[in-house]
Amino acid sequence: MRIVFMGNPRFAVPSLEALHREFGIHLVVTGAEKPQGRGLRLRPSPVKEAALRLGIPTWEPSSLRDPSFVEQFRALEADFLVVIAFRIVPPEVYGSVRHTAFCVHPSLLPKFRGAAPIQWTILQGEPITGVTSFVLEESVDTGAILLQRAVPVPAEVTFGELHDLLMPLAAEVAVETLYGLLKGTVQPKPQDHTQATPAPKIRPEDCHIRWDRPAEEVRRWIHALSPEPGAWTWLEGHRLRLLRARTSPDTFAPPGTFRMSDGHFLVACAQGAVEVLELQLAGRRPLRVADFLRGWRGKREGVLT
Repeated sequence: MRIVFMGNPRFAVPSLEALHREFGIHLVVTGAEKPQGRGLRLRPSPVKEAALRLGIPTWEPSSLRDPSFVEQFRALEADFLVVIAFRIVPPEVYGSVRHTAFCVHPSLLPKFRGAAPIQWTILQGEPITGVTSFVLEESVDTGAILLQRAVPVPAEVTFGELHDLLMPLAAEVAVETLYGLLKGTVQPKPQDHTQATPAPKIRPEDCHIRWDRPAEEVRRWIHALSPEPGAWTWLEGHRLRLLRARTSPDTFAPPGTFRMSDGHFLVACAQGAVEVLELQLAGRRPLRVADFLRGWRGKREGVLT
């Protein structure tokens, strides 16, 4: 049985490891090495690093539509294709798979179709999330559902925390889906497209905090973008990333007005305020607010922009 795995980031690594342990992965397709860090040294994707450690061959095509790649992929005569956190796979690739090509997605589809489902789960204040496996088709995240597993969303969770909560669940779903397909116990079920919601990619301009929004909405933006890419604001000419916050009913001034006192860092919003709990100045390490305030030599009151 030939299983091909496609993926890039750390989120996909436990799934690759679990599938290889249970079934054996024939080939991994991942992104090309990219320059990273201060020295801009080429570094492989987390999935490639895992594949090399596991002794699995890897391909790194520049385009999944390149005719030479398509021809090579078809020649593999793969039985299954598993895709997790990768590019859009064209039909000329997944259509050549003998049995099933499926994707594992970190939301309860049809909710949050798109590139940023975990972030949008937090932004929309969802109480429940989960992982879905579904049959690949040409339109993004619309294929028939194979398996779903739901979990509650912890209160005031950040993107990084929810990402790590769903990561092992995705691995379980990937393995269960493949076992179910082999045994015939998993059957595709069409999505209810009337219930679909989008989860578009977070753009750089979305990360600049708008203080003219209600406090709970601001808190969700901070948590949905923490730790990366990070919601940020300007503090006396310093770019300040906010990593964790909680809401406060105290509306003490116009939106964006901040006050640092008694170990607390409050910022007024359109309705209520947020109390900053963790933050990071550009080029510095993340700090709890008490540690930041002990070292801060700037103004203790003013306006964030």
